[in-house]
Amino acid sequence: MDNANGQSGSSLRREIDVQQEINLHQGDGPRPISDPRQDIGLRQGICSHQGRGTAPRQVAFYGKGGIGKSTVSQNMAAALASAGRKVMVVGCDPKADCTSMLTGDFLNDTVLEQVRALSRGSRLEEGVDDVVKMGFAGIACIEAGGPEPGVGCAGRGIIAAIDLIKRKGLIDDSLDFVFYDVLGDVVCGGFAMPIRQGFAREIYLVTSGEMMSLYAANNICKGVRRYASSGQARIGGIICNCRNVEREMDLVSGFAKAIGCPVLGVVPRDSLVQKAEAHQKTVVEHAPESSQAQAYRKLAQALEDNEMFVVPDPLSREALRDLVLRYGD
Repeated sequence: MDNANGQSGSSLRREIDVQQEINLHQGDGPRPISDPRQDIGLRQGICSHQGRGTAPRQVAFYGKGGIGKSTVSQNMAAALASAGRKVMVVGCDPKADCTSMLTGDFLNDTVLEQVRALSRGSRLEEGVDDVVKMGFAGIACIEAGGPEPGVGCAGRGIIAAIDLIKRKGLIDDSLDFVFYDVLGDVVCGGFAMPIRQGFAREIYLVTSGEMMSLYAANNICKGVRRYASSGQARIGGIICNCRNVEREMDLVSGFAKAIGCPVLGVVPRDSLVQKAEAHQKTVVEHAPESSQAQAYRKLAQALEDNEMFVVPDPLSREALRDLVLRYGD
């Protein structure tokens, strides 16, 4: 029976359950885990795989919407998979486009769509094959999805995806890397789930020399620091996805130094990225011999070799503004 707002009883119950889940995670604290290197072990050399048997490295990419984090994470995943790594990418952006260049499809089924199917009497487990898509070079792709426009919390899809991954045991020792592509503008409990639940243990900030991208990166640092007290997540570095603004690298390097984080690498601006995206492919797949593909491979190598994980010291608004003015005037 529909209620006064037109929702079915089962759909309404699901909305209530999800909201209770959000409230629960907003109130609980992070579970303590060890340093990422102690649990997962770093495998040196992108072309010298040392075999299975260790837990996969779980990596989250955060950044301002539109900064290019999905382009960066998908190309890095493609570079790792091309070198023989087993990779899973979990898209945690409500737009559900975090794996489109790996699968060649903007219409991937999402976990949240399967959750909605619960109101029609189906079981979420029955839809696992529909939400796990195999992409370029055998990369397993999952899109969390988001609510229908104007309805509900955007973090619901992430909560549902994390729940599905946990219950179905989709992450196992056969994987080398699990990437979480997370929108960094939103700071509600849902978007912190990969960190709060101990999934993402390495955090990489994708930014540029633009003020608002640095502002978002600084906010993410505040969240990481909040959950770091129990040893859960650490910043692995900053990735500068260049916008060719004046003194860009000076500003990004200055920001990295100020918050106590290394710069993992730099992605140059190149129109080849847009050309590859028009074909729904990564640059690594579309133009593997290009200098841009080589830049992504170099970045993937830097991530695999990385042994520096830090708790950031985020800036105040005033300090961030002064930093930007110092390099921008």
